[in-house]
Parts: sequence; structure tokens; C-alpha cells
Amino acid sequence: MSKADVIFKDMCRNVLDHGFSTEGQVVRARWEDGTPAYTIKSFGVVNRYDLSEEFPALTLRKTAIKTAVDELLWIWQKKSNNIHELKGKIWDEWADETGSIGKAYGYQMAQKYKFAQGEMDQVDNVLWQLKNTPYSRRIMTNLYNFADLSEMHLEPCAYSMTFNVTGDRLNAILNQRSQDILAANNWNVVQYAVLVYMFAQVSGLKPGELVHVIADAHIYDRHVPLIRELIERPEYPAPKFHLNPDVKDFYDFTPDDVIIEDYQTGPQITNIPIAV
Repeated sequence: MSKADVIFKDMCRNVLDHGFSTEGQVVRARWEDGTPAYTIKSFGVVNRYDLSEEFPALTLRKTAIKTAVDELLWIWQKKSNNIHELKGKIWDEWADETGSIGKAYGYQMAQKYKFAQGEMDQVDNVLWQLKNTPYSRRIMTNLYNFADLSEMHLEPCAYSMTFNVTGDRLNAILNQRSQDILAANNWNVVQYAVLVYMFAQVSGLKPGELVHVIADAHIYDRHVPLIRELIERPEYPAPKFHLNPDVKDFYDFTPDDVIIEDYQTGPQITNIPIAV
């Protein structure tokens, strides 16, 4: 069975059984019909995935892995904030008439800063350090730029990555301020697992552990019956995962360089209501 399934089920059961309900509280999010979108939430959820053992794709239902990777590369490789450069439609409701989501996500990755080794952006700084000072304890990125928050159409949810090398293995911590568990949990896990695999490959390292820290992990009220059904499903073995071994430069990766084999899953859940 996929260990990612076990982690997901345990997290969901803990939220449902011990979480705090925001029903009756003042909440920002609304359903499409204008109804307040209440949640059951847990604070400070920490999930650990050993990428050296398996690729952490959920098998309870299918995760669109290549679409998730396309979004990841849109932010980290293209450093774009325009949805016209993105294949998926997830960001459409936050974009303006030009396709921009403001000074968010990829925009922040494209900003250059003065580092000890010269002026470069956050991604290039990480790649440089992994090759030249891999045992540094200062290898990280941060998208939560307070100076630009008012010009972001959506404040970043997954906002920070900290990388750490142990021996020849690349580990990472993904910090997330908020997460819609049903809609986004495995989507984000898969994205940042792939990022660790990619960074490891181009840096001469092996993938290690991905630690996912979620400040506010929540299940929306209209998602509760969907989650209850999902976590009673059987689990399947994790899929086999490979990257194209010929790619040596992070900026050369495409979603087609991600190879997923034997990905057996339960049926997809369609038309998930999304609160905004």
C-alpha cells in the first residue's frame, strides 16, 4: 500500500475526530452561493514522506501529477505570474483581464537579491548552494513578501521551502500557512516531492525526506462526506516514479520528463466545491 495513503487517512481522521469547527465563527471564505464556508481544522500538522522509499502519490483517488508539475514549473522554473503560461485552469479565478495574479508566486521567484556569491533570484541561489555549499543551513526560499502582499491577488499558501543535505541525500521542509485538505493536500505533496527529486538530480544528490508543515489544515463543511467516503477506500501500491536521467539542468525539465508507471487508483471525485 502507499504510505502516502496511510498518512492522508490518519491526518483526515485526526482532523475529523479532534479538530476545531469554525461553524458560527466569522470566516472569510464563501461558497459560490454566498454561504459562509466553515471548516473543521487542526493546527500545526506535520507529515513526513521518505522519498527514498516511494513516490508519495495518493492512490485513494488519482492526482493529476503532470498537471501539478506544470504548475510547479510555472512558479519555480518559468517564474511566471501569468496564467496564460500555465496549462491548468486552477488559477483562473484569481487572474485579472491580462492573466496576471499580481506580485505573487512566480513574480517573487523572479526577483533578484544580493547574495554572497552575487546577484541572483531565490531559485538560482538554492541551486548554486546545493552544488557549492550543500551543507549550508541557509538554503531556503520564501514567497511571503509583506511589502508586496497588497498587490497579490492571492497570498501564498505554500510559501517557504528549506533545503538540507544529510550525507548524499537532499531533504526539504515545505511550510504552508493554510490547506484545503481534499482539494490540495496531495497536489502540493506531489509537486514538492518532484521538486526535491529534480533539485537532487541536477545537484548530484539523492532524494531524501520531504517534511510538510501545515499551520491550518482544514476540511470544509461541504467536503466532510466526501472525505469520509475517501478514507474508507482501499489503498494500492505507490506508483513507480522516474525522472529523465538525461536532464542535468533544472531549467531543462518539462512535465514530460516526469515518468509515472503502475499508478493504480480509486475513482476520481469530480465537481469538488471550492470555497473562495
